Amino acid sequence: MDEPRKRAGRGRAPAPAGRTGRPRQAEVARLAGVSQATVSLVLAGKKQGIAISDETRQKVLDAAAELGYVPDPAARRLAAARNGLLGVFSFTATFPTDVQHSYYPFLVGVEQEAAAQGYDLVLFTGSSTGGAGATGPHALHRARLADGCLFLGRHAPVDELRRLVDDGFPVVHLGRRDEPEGLAWVGADYVSASTEVVHRLVTLGHRRIVLVREDDDAPASTDRERGFLEGLKSEGLPGGADAVFRRADPERALGPQQLRQWVAQGVTAVVAEETDSGAAWRALSVAVRDAGLNCPRDISLAVLGSPPPDLADVPQPTGFDIPRAQLGAAAVRLLATLVAGEDAPDPLVACTFRPGASTGPPPGALPDGA
Repeated sequence: MDEPRKRAGRGRAPAPAGRTGRPRQAEVARLAGVSQATVSLVLAGKKQGIAISDETRQKVLDAAAELGYVPDPAARRLAAARNGLLGVFSFTATFPTDVQHSYYPFLVGVEQEAAAQGYDLVLFTGSSTGGAGATGPHALHRARLADGCLFLGRHAPVDELRRLVDDGFPVVHLGRRDEPEGLAWVGADYVSASTEVVHRLVTLGHRRIVLVREDDDAPASTDRERGFLEGLKSEGLPGGADAVFRRADPERALGPQQLRQWVAQGVTAVVAEETDSGAAWRALSVAVRDAGLNCPRDISLAVLGSPPPDLADVPQPTGFDIPRAQLGAAAVRLLATLVAGEDAPDPLVACTFRPGASTGPPPGALPDGA
């Protein structure tokens, strides 16, 4: 798994010898071998609803004593003024109510962890003012009703997020973001997971593989493309522009003609990225059907993530499962740490490879080692 990025201004190096400043919770966490969120909970004396063993609590207390850690009274006064609410802001046009919606498992993890941390939730939806595509100077201002806010969505108003970050308002984005600088985030390790999918295809005997992705620069898309290309490179296969097909309607429509052209050029496997709408996988599935190709006999298909629920079993696709509930819980833990006035890393959570019925050996070939 890739090493999580370190934010500018958030040093992780051990405290220098002979330091005169106050020890921080991050140093206590390193010495105790636990997460910073765990340190915060133990030192705050929270027990109800928190699954922390007596042994872990003692490790934290011993580490705090060894370092001479004492709570910052200013931070405690600030925490005491909080209202015990965490916000959840969705940039989708409508807040997902369908349990099959891709955001639903995230929200399950968010709700469960918020309850464990002793917080109530306030939900802000993209269907009201300040939602998807918001650009006004106060588009996200209502998020300040909570002590801190968790944001979900592929596309978010960067300028408005920057205002919150610059003001010191605790913000966590669920999903990696490169901007604004200083924005905390929790994300899945799409790079390693995408590389693994390529490796599995190569093991089956595939040597020409194409990625279908959306024509934008969302971090989730760029991470998947990066992992895909790194997978090709590590296997000694051709990459570059010819290996990546960006969907842009109507300039580059993905249809049966394109599929037949790829097959004629020796492409034996095509992978598509997962998005909120599932558009790339839908377009690929329709193109294969309209081209009269059989999957996986004529061409293998894989999805970098999971397909839309209505296409999950026709056939069950090869790909990887995103630990959505775990990501939601991790985001809440990070947000709670920031609300408490502590610094915290931006974790990456590993995905799990999912075998499926949509891949097999290329026509006329056998898997490596057969």
